[in-house]
Amino acid sequence: MSIITTYRCPMRCEMCNVWKHPTEASREVRPEELEILPRVRFANVTGGEPFVRGDLDRIVGVLFTKAPRVVVSTSGWFEERVLDLAREFPRIGIRISIEGLSQKNDELRGREGGFDRGLRTLLALREMGVKDIGFGCTVSNRNSADMLALYRLSRALGMEFATAAIHNSFYFHKEDNRITNVEGVTADFERLVEMQLRAPHPKSWSRAFFNNGLINYVEGRPRLLPCEAGTVNFFVDPYGEVYPCNGLEERYWMESMGNIRRAQSFDEIWLGEQAQRVRALVRECPKNCWMVGTAAPVMKKYIRHPLQWMAANRIRSMLHRPLCLRKRPYDVGQDPRQGRDG
Repeated sequence: MSIITTYRCPMRCEMCNVWKHPTEASREVRPEELEILPRVRFANVTGGEPFVRGDLDRIVGVLFTKAPRVVVSTSGWFEERVLDLAREFPRIGIRISIEGLSQKNDELRGREGGFDRGLRTLLALREMGVKDIGFGCTVSNRNSADMLALYRLSRALGMEFATAAIHNSFYFHKEDNRITNVEGVTADFERLVEMQLRAPHPKSWSRAFFNNGLINYVEGRPRLLPCEAGTVNFFVDPYGEVYPCNGLEERYWMESMGNIRRAQSFDEIWLGEQAQRVRALVRECPKNCWMVGTAAPVMKKYIRHPLQWMAANRIRSMLHRPLCLRKRPYDVGQDPRQGRDG
């Protein structure tokens, strides 16, 4: 589950206008209201910028009663607040959004000094002994080459590296995010996939499969595996609305599964008629999104296909042979209408 704690944010990112539509602090979901949430394997805390919340420690405290692993996604702008939270919760995960090397990151995120703050925070967390730390990069026309440098930096520092491709949603208040330099961006993703396949750890090979899915997305192809948003994951927005994902757009469809503030139990939402209606909409959703929140669960569910791809392309990479990247979606019984706008 992902908890969108706020739409307030100190950054001014080019690919996200959430900062132009901030929530009122008094209306944001309170830590005690999250007690209704179910036990899950993993909880992500996101925003906006979660560290604008003065009660973030209480939110994280609640979520650690719901999940063994809690990761906060942040810009890293509030360095000391990040470190203070890690001191209180040594098992916390931290992912800092960094969109390129120093100049490119600050240009895209709209605040001078953002790269320096983010990197300093990651280095300080590593010195504290926090294990679950790393970068997150949203790739566009303007930073795909820097993505490769960030990957090399993450490996040198022994940190995690997550990717996404620029996209539109209600969440970002954007409808004009597009990758126009498709050939250049996919070439950089192909290089990243090759480097990950040559890494010694199977986790890197899994990420290579995920990034192959991003190549499909950038080229406008359907998802490699179906979207099961609202079945394997959910988002809670700052007002308590439960959504299947954060990629919804009103021009396609946008419906909540329910609101935690109006429910007596989470099962009332999760097993209700409205949730079933939303899942039916997901099954025929025209978008071809490929984001880690919805891709990772189905990669595990239909593990045979990613494993076969990883094994074949790992061998090809070691033999310096061309990789087999572009494939038709794996047929696991998904509705053919899903992702038709891809």
